Amino acid sequence: METQHSGGKMHVVMLPWLAFGHILPFAEFAKRVARQGHRVTFLSTPNNTRRLIDIPPALAGLIRVVDIPLPRVDRLPEHAEATIDLPSDDLRPYLRRAYDAAFQDELSRLLQDEDPRPDWVIADYASYWAPAVAASHAVPCAFLSLFGAAALGFFGTTEELVGLGEHARTEPAQFTVVPEYVPFPTTVAFRGYEARELFEPGMLPDDSGVSEGYRFAKSIEGCKFVGIRSSAEFEPEWLQLLGELYQKQVIPVGFFPPPPQQDVAGHEATMRWLDSQAPNSVVYAAFGSEVKLKSAQLQRIALGLEASGLPFIWAFRPPTDAITANGNSTDGLPEGFEERLAGRGVLCQGWVPQVRFLSHASVGGFLTHAGWNSVTEGLAQGVRLVLLPLMFEQGLNARNLVDKKIGVEVARDEQDGSFAPGDIAAALRKVMVEDEGEEFGAKVKELAKVFGDDEVNDQCVRDFLSHLSEYSRKSER
Repeated sequence: METQHSGGKMHVVMLPWLAFGHILPFAEFAKRVARQGHRVTFLSTPNNTRRLIDIPPALAGLIRVVDIPLPRVDRLPEHAEATIDLPSDDLRPYLRRAYDAAFQDELSRLLQDEDPRPDWVIADYASYWAPAVAASHAVPCAFLSLFGAAALGFFGTTEELVGLGEHARTEPAQFTVVPEYVPFPTTVAFRGYEARELFEPGMLPDDSGVSEGYRFAKSIEGCKFVGIRSSAEFEPEWLQLLGELYQKQVIPVGFFPPPPQQDVAGHEATMRWLDSQAPNSVVYAAFGSEVKLKSAQLQRIALGLEASGLPFIWAFRPPTDAITANGNSTDGLPEGFEERLAGRGVLCQGWVPQVRFLSHASVGGFLTHAGWNSVTEGLAQGVRLVLLPLMFEQGLNARNLVDKKIGVEVARDEQDGSFAPGDIAAALRKVMVEDEGEEFGAKVKELAKVFGDDEVNDQCVRDFLSHLSEYSRKSER
């Protein structure tokens, strides 16, 4: 079967994991690849396509979305097609199991039947089987990491990701120190409470049959190149370390931030309120699609925003554990909160035009969970960061940003990770009001030229595609 590479343009298959924070950036990356004239086949599910993927008419002939229905899996809610659809985190393994079954088969079928055959598979971490499936059809695979280089570098080699190798870590305390193989000064390591929360579910096999570490390791081992959502200007030391750890080429692909949404349906009043605020005076607070806040956390955040004295917008989702005595759900907010903050604070529920808010001239700060998507969106718009990491690799991201003096992390109790309203307020005022805030403001405005410049980001994409194209040409000789 022929490939189409001989014509100078490639056909790539993209395979994101079923989370909003993976599908959306993969889709943005797909658009940037297509704008270079390459074809993209994008694998998703029907519901995720409908609610997340919007292909511009100019690219409709280059991006094809293939919808793959998920099979029924015990304990997986019937209509769950992404992590945001899961009522609790302990159901994630069943979504992974459905993903593995459906997408592995579809990838194999597509690579066998497609004519001309795709030139590359670009896979996310969860599809650990993709390199082997691609290789069985003589198609090379590249790994696209939506995590920054510092977070991946902390975990070490692929052996160490699965608890083997010279620097294998077998207990939570070992994750609270900077690894010996990191040759430069850094504070990138987990806090004790983070390591305890992360370690067992992250490093041990779960009900999907394999661990998260195993998925990363197999995805990296089987690929020809590792693309990292980062840049040489931002974290050159970590990118170099990753290349040494993986013993293969690690290529920064840029940040490919999404443009500000033009559609603000349902949030027109909030946009008018923003227009009435002073430049750089408003805090935008949001904690991503993966985080499921507990009532106690949500109340402290609310009281912290109140105590800061700053105007704010909060992308608000009620806590999953907020239930009244009669069994009804509640928003979990402190009593009288909305009445006290009327005019100073705006709560937005449901879909929120996050990038549009962040790009508004009155928004100067971002209270965030330090997920890499949110960090890149905030820095692309030049807003100051207040970091409240809550799960996964977010603590590592936060320490890296603090190391680089472009964010402030909310103070926490070292034993249980709890924080007080005063801790939220103090961190917000430090970046928004106090003298240090001017320094943070200047630094993030400078970084916006790296994170948010379309030409800089597109050049990274072109460089990555050049590596793929050159590999394909050599393989054809």
